Amino acid sequence: MTTPLWCLVFVAFLPYLLAFTSSYFKMQQFGKIDNKNPRQQTARLEGIGARVAAAQANAWEALAVFTVAVGVLHLANPEAARSGTAANLALAFLGMRVAHAIFYLANIDLARSLVFLIQMVCAVWLIALA
Repeated sequence: MTTPLWCLVFVAFLPYLLAFTSSYFKMQQFGKIDNKNPRQQTARLEGIGARVAAAQANAWEALAVFTVAVGVLHLANPEAARSGTAANLALAFLGMRVAHAIFYLANIDLARSLVFLIQMVCAVWLIALA
């Protein structure tokens, strides 16, 4: 498996990690997890719990973009998918996704926006390699 595909696997698990983190904050704020109406409960989160939920939603959106970028690269140019450039871009994307979640939780909005921009450049560049 190529490095971009391995990175895709890790990027795919980030929203789930954030979902489990969100559960902790639901327990802290509400004393229980409402499994019958989880989205309504999530909408009532405040502070860091709300930021975790927002980071999770953003992680799902980023997963879609990265999936397309890695898929297009592998389908259109399998040789480029094995290149060091593709590996570095995929690793940078993964690193930016982790940093994005950390900055979201820490409420550092400018850094969060910067790493989001960098990750999008990485995704577009992967498509351009195709």
